[in-house]
Amino acid sequence: MTDTVAYDHSEAAATAGEHHDEEGHSHPSDWAYVKIAIALAVITALEVFTYFETVLDWGVALVPSLIFMMIVKFYLVATWFMHLRFDSKLFGRMFSAGLILAVGVYLVTLTVFEFWV
Repeated sequence: MTDTVAYDHSEAAATAGEHHDEEGHSHPSDWAYVKIAIALAVITALEVFTYFETVLDWGVALVPSLIFMMIVKFYLVATWFMHLRFDSKLFGRMFSAGLILAVGVYLVTLTVFEFWV
C-alpha cells in the first residue's frame, strides 16, 4: 500500500506570493500599507501643526478638529493594520463601540474640567 499525500493548495498560493484568507479575499499589497502609513504620517503632522500653530487661532474648533483627525487615524489603523477589514463584522462593531466610548469619556472629562468655558 502506498500512502498518498494530500496537496494543500493554500500553501502553494502562499509560496507563489498570493495572499488570500479563508473566504478567498485577497489582501492588499505592501504598497497599499505604505500609502496608509504615509496618510497616517500626514494626518499626524496636521495634528501637530494644528495644535502648535500660532498664526491661526482655531478657537473652539481646535478640539473638534483634533478629535476628528484622531477618529480618522483610529479607523485607518484598525481597518488596515489590524486587518478588521477582513475579519468578522462583529469585531468591527466592537472596535466602533470602543471608539464611541473613548470619545464620549474624553468629552465628559473635558466638560468636567470646564474646558469648554
